[in-house]
Amino acid sequence: MTDLHDILAPDAVLERVSAGTRKALFQQLAAAAASVYGVDAAAVAEVVAAREKLGSTGFGGGVATPHGKLRGLDRVRGVFARLAQPIDFDSVDDMPVDIVFLLLSPPDAGATHLKALALVSRALRDQAFVAKLRGAGSRDALVALLIADQARDAA
Repeated sequence: MTDLHDILAPDAVLERVSAGTRKALFQQLAAAAASVYGVDAAAVAEVVAAREKLGSTGFGGGVATPHGKLRGLDRVRGVFARLAQPIDFDSVDDMPVDIVFLLLSPPDAGATHLKALALVSRALRDQAFVAKLRGAGSRDALVALLIADQARDAA
């Protein structure tokens, strides 16, 4: 796993997500994970909410990386969402969040989970990259930024 395309399916890229709260957002992300990866939506929402209670995954700059470990996964998986309107996330910089990358890993994926989290974090700390994500005019453009361009670069 060296690029986002290793963990993010094109169908798991969402745009214009409307959620007024973290709970509502987690439910929508969980529904997408269930649809794309065949996991239980309620379990996803529960795992992510439990992790969030330990401390906000909003790391600043309007970006959050909720994550957790979930039974039933064969490898690390992700769901990306660009929100229609930013929401409060109790981020370290108190800025509302509009870019979210949900990361789910199998329960035994210790180092792999941390490597995936570092990969996502590194990508989303790149201000120029995040600006491109915010400026993308369509879901296809988001997919190209997140998956297609990286896959082509790796080839």
